Amino acid sequence: MKKILKSMLRILLAVAIFCGIVLLVYALWQPGSNKVLPKFENNAIWLGHGWFGDDLWFKRNKRNFEDFRNAEKIEILLKKLADNDINTVYPHLCPAQFNGRIAAYNDEQIERFLDIAVKYKIKVIPWVGGIFKESARPGDEKWRQNFVFSIAELLQKHPRLDGVQVNIEPMPSGNRDFLILLDELNVVMQGKILSIAAYPPPTVWHRFPSVHWDLKYLAEVGKRADQMAVMMYDTAIPYRKFYINLYKQWINDLSKVLNGINTEILLGVPAHEDAGVGYHHPDVENISAALSAISASPFQKNISGVAIYCEWEMTPDKWQIWQKYTK
Repeated sequence: MKKILKSMLRILLAVAIFCGIVLLVYALWQPGSNKVLPKFENNAIWLGHGWFGDDLWFKRNKRNFEDFRNAEKIEILLKKLADNDINTVYPHLCPAQFNGRIAAYNDEQIERFLDIAVKYKIKVIPWVGGIFKESARPGDEKWRQNFVFSIAELLQKHPRLDGVQVNIEPMPSGNRDFLILLDELNVVMQGKILSIAAYPPPTVWHRFPSVHWDLKYLAEVGKRADQMAVMMYDTAIPYRKFYINLYKQWINDLSKVLNGINTEILLGVPAHEDAGVGYHHPDVENISAALSAISASPFQKNISGVAIYCEWEMTPDKWQIWQKYTK
C-alpha cells in the first residue's frame, strides 16, 4: 500500500511540476506588443444604420431623427473620427430588400453627410448586403440584377460617394455566385471603390468553414475587389494570448496570399461588448488585443490600415486605447 501511495504521490508531483511549467511558460509568453503602430494610409470604421436610413427605419425602430439627421451631430462624429486618424466610414445600408434592392435610404441625409465628410477628407462607402440565402441571394440571377442596379442607382444619385462595401454573411469559402456578383458589380462601379467585408483564413482554433475563406478563395475575391476589410474576430477563443497569436498569423497569411494582387487590405479590429454570445469573448477579442497583435507584426506594405467594428461600441476608454497605439 505504501508503494502505491508513493507512486501516486510521484505522479501527482510530476503532474504538478508539468502544469507549473506550462503556466510559467504561458505567463512569460508575450505574443503582443505595446509599440505605436506604423502610420497607416487608411483607417476605417463601421457606422450604424441611422446615418443613412429612411424614415420607415426610424419609425420601426422608434429612433429619434435628430440623433442622426442633424448637421451638428454629423460634424461631431466626423471631427472625432478625423482627429483619431479615421479616414473611411462604412454607413450601414443592410439588409437588402427581398427583391435584391439595397435597403431604403434618405437622399437628403446622404448629401448632408457628404457635405461634412468632404470637409474632413473622409471617404464614405455605404455597407450593403445581408444574410446569405435570406436577404442576400447571389445565386438568384434576378436578385443579383436588382442588387447591382440599385447600387449603380445609388452611385449615380450621389456621385460624391466613394464606393460601396459588400457584406454577405455567412459566405462559404469557394462560393462561385459571390464571385459572379462581384464581377457584375465591377461593371457599374464607375471607378468607385468596391470594398468587401472579407473572412480570415481557416484555423484549427475555429472549425466553422462558413466564416473562413481559404487562401485560394481570398485571392479570387482580392482580384475582384479594390479593398478588403477582413473581419478578424468572432473566433470564440477563450484566451487572449492565443487570439493575439492567431491574429498575427492571419496578418502573415493575408499579406502573403494577397501579395501582388492590387487590393487594399484593412485589418478588422473588434470593439464589441456583447458577452455571452458564444462566438466571441469581449475580454479576449477586443481593440487592445488586436492592436497589440498588429504592433507586434512586421510591417506589411500591402496592408494599409485597420477597420474598427464598430463606432457605436467605441467608448472613451476604447478611444484612449486606440490613441495609445496610434499617436
